[in-house]
Amino acid sequence: MCSRLLRVLVVAIAFPAAAEDPVTFARDVLEVVTADNRSWTFHVDLAVTPQQRSRGLMFRKTMADDEGMLFLYTREASRSFWMKNTYLPLDIIFLDRHGVIVSIAADARPLDETTIPSGLPAAGVLEVLAGTARRLGLEPGDRVIHRAFDP
Repeated sequence: MCSRLLRVLVVAIAFPAAAEDPVTFARDVLEVVTADNRSWTFHVDLAVTPQQRSRGLMFRKTMADDEGMLFLYTREASRSFWMKNTYLPLDIIFLDRHGVIVSIAADARPLDETTIPSGLPAAGVLEVLAGTARRLGLEPGDRVIHRAFDP
């Protein structure tokens, strides 16, 4: 995963910062695949640097059903998120180094500063609009296919 993540980091850092927002994100595509082989494509912003991960989806007011943010880390560890300054209700999907869903925090409340733990070690986190995991029938064990994850 390290060499794959390094390539993702290089792409994300190479994008110039916008004058009005010092935190910018590279965009990419990923696929979510369920155990029964149903799949969906999402267009995601990549949060790979500490600054990008810190900002996340804060202050965003709109997002399409097929959009999200993929947070990537160089190693698996316990992760926790909160919704400070986040206006959109979200599903927070924690992923291991292979992109396998280890846990789902459904319907995280906007602006809530309560810590949302991964429960198990995670190397990535996919944030999508609240209700998406339920609508798609996502469960732990389903998989996110993206070049940052080991096959």
